Amino acid sequence: MVVFPLLVMFFFTAMLYEGKPLKMPVGVVDLDNSSTTRSIIRRLDAFQTSHVVARYPSVAEARKAIQENQIYAFLYIPEGTTDDLMASRQPKMSFYYTQTSLVAGSLLFSDLKTISTLASAAVGQATLLAKGFTDEQAQTFLQPIKVDLHPLNNPTTDYNVYLSTMLVPGLMMLFMFLITPYSIGTELKFGRSKQWMEMADNKAWVALIGKFTPHALVFLILTMTYAYYVYGILGFPHPGGPLRIIMLTLLQVFSSLGFGIFMFGLVPSLRMSMSTCSLWAVLSFSMVGSAFPAMAMDGALQSLAWLFPLRHYFMIYQTCIFNDYPLADAWSHIAVLVAFALLPILVAPKIRNAMLNYVYIP
Repeated sequence: MVVFPLLVMFFFTAMLYEGKPLKMPVGVVDLDNSSTTRSIIRRLDAFQTSHVVARYPSVAEARKAIQENQIYAFLYIPEGTTDDLMASRQPKMSFYYTQTSLVAGSLLFSDLKTISTLASAAVGQATLLAKGFTDEQAQTFLQPIKVDLHPLNNPTTDYNVYLSTMLVPGLMMLFMFLITPYSIGTELKFGRSKQWMEMADNKAWVALIGKFTPHALVFLILTMTYAYYVYGILGFPHPGGPLRIIMLTLLQVFSSLGFGIFMFGLVPSLRMSMSTCSLWAVLSFSMVGSAFPAMAMDGALQSLAWLFPLRHYFMIYQTCIFNDYPLADAWSHIAVLVAFALLPILVAPKIRNAMLNYVYIP
């Protein structure tokens, strides 16, 4: 309940501390080997996310290096590139990158595309200047429309902000999912179930509140610690403010505990209820919609996504904390998390019956 959530919290935020992968290995196949192409390679190596680690004599050798995971991408510059550039014969420079690693492939694609564009623009600018154009005229000709990008709320495109705000809460919810049916199931396993109900005057709701109040306090402290760590110390963007963070933390804890209790009431077996909760928690990472948008999923999967608490947690965080939109814009997700927290009401009689009459079966 304490050690593993803390380990997860610090592991993921430390792993992504730099924001995104830096100096990923890239290869070059430079068959032209001129001062112009060497300048292009130096510029590529100067990029933050790319590091030229090897030069290969052929595309086959570079492709083999990618297959052996020595590099993530390579730039192919054919022979005669410089001559063709100077003669305006539009030479072709090719770049190859692996999408086996989605983040590495996407970042290196951006670098390779940029360096190819810059090389073309540099030659075009030199040609225009030689023809008597001014710098301003050359810039206007090469880039008629200037793009002004504004990544909202995360201008540095910090992957730690994108991933840790989903992975860490998701794993903490997984621990809550597992601990909850385990806590109830061990009463049956160790023969304490009748005594537990007797202490609660055979009232299931009294027994459940008594048992899970300490759980809720422990998990609330852990989730508040996580919130203070990422928003207060690491400085993750949170224009929505602290009150919404506290509200979301409360919903996260009570909906997770409610879901775990409901699963045990639905399947009053220690092994089966924990297995069901584990499966549901793992599937949550696919259904949350941070890596692959839920709106782009099949219609049936979009409907199924509503059954995963992490999906609603992420939508409230994204809408009301990360983007500072009104709570009214996420009212449906708030209502669903409240419903998850109230689910034990439906299964309390069944849990009471299980504690009084069921025999533990390994």
